Amino acid sequence: MTNGVLLRGKGVAIATATHLLRHAGIAVEVEPGTRRPVPVIMLSEPALVLLRDVFGKPGLFADKPRIERRVVRWGAGEAVAMPHGAVVVSEDDLAHELTASLAGNLPAAVNPEKLMAVHGMAPFPVAGMQRFGERLSATARVQLSASADPATCWIESVADGWLFLIPDGSGGAWLLAVGGAPEALAAQAPMIAPLIETMKTASATFDTSPRMLEQLAGEGWLALGTGAIAFDPICGDGTAQAVREAILASAVVTALARGEDPAALITHYHSMLLAAMRRHLQLSLPFYGGAGPARWWREQYAAARAGYDWCTAHLATMPEPRFALHGFDLVRREQAA
Repeated sequence: MTNGVLLRGKGVAIATATHLLRHAGIAVEVEPGTRRPVPVIMLSEPALVLLRDVFGKPGLFADKPRIERRVVRWGAGEAVAMPHGAVVVSEDDLAHELTASLAGNLPAAVNPEKLMAVHGMAPFPVAGMQRFGERLSATARVQLSASADPATCWIESVADGWLFLIPDGSGGAWLLAVGGAPEALAAQAPMIAPLIETMKTASATFDTSPRMLEQLAGEGWLALGTGAIAFDPICGDGTAQAVREAILASAVVTALARGEDPAALITHYHSMLLAAMRRHLQLSLPFYGGAGPARWWREQYAAARAGYDWCTAHLATMPEPRFALHGFDLVRREQAA
């Protein structure tokens, strides 16, 4: 056996951390667990560039359907079309591509008494979870009407929530409904409803509320992934955030391995993710504040605002960052300057 890292969970964050730690020469052992995959992911151009860079795959998903524009109807405003760059994949496709590069060269088993644990699933070493809203969602498979452009996605707010219609290149699409059942919200959507020819029964509901563990790191452990910190899909940054978390987590582990102060690294990791959540909530606030006066939107805006204030108050108690990322390495700030 050898000292190393146990990674618990599956998904983008765990796959990325596993790849980076192995590349750094650190032994890893993965406890994959189970999770229900989402049926579709729209990878933005920045997320795709980041994944290609981390995994050294410049052609990753070059053959997948592309979204070239998005049309947004928000609040009382008219629909606005704008350029967009993204590819559409299933989470299963994404997991397969990322884990395929991890096969072979398996390390020795990790010494269970001396490892660092990276938790991407429950149970976590701490229990407290801060939630910044209550946003149950569901997806439904739909057949697009003849008038729907397969290279366009549509986003529309309605009184009781919002909808995201994502074509998949096959003549069909996935409808994400946040705040209510897809059928009910689509009935309130004058832009999206005419684009749907037929709709299948929606999936079970799942949680898309922004949330985070009250502590994301401690002695001998780190937490990452959507089980530990989750962003609202309204900003479309979830996959890129998962990759960034994994880069930071692997950099913390490698810095620990070369002798940096564990307490300082733990503080840095937690404060960086806390700052990321604060930025996310700040970006979300105009969406929730500008969608209209309906009760659902008022409640979600208030929750996001309270979350922003909570993050701000906690960040005020944290010391100035002592480290900075330099590529995939974490170095002392005076060395990075």
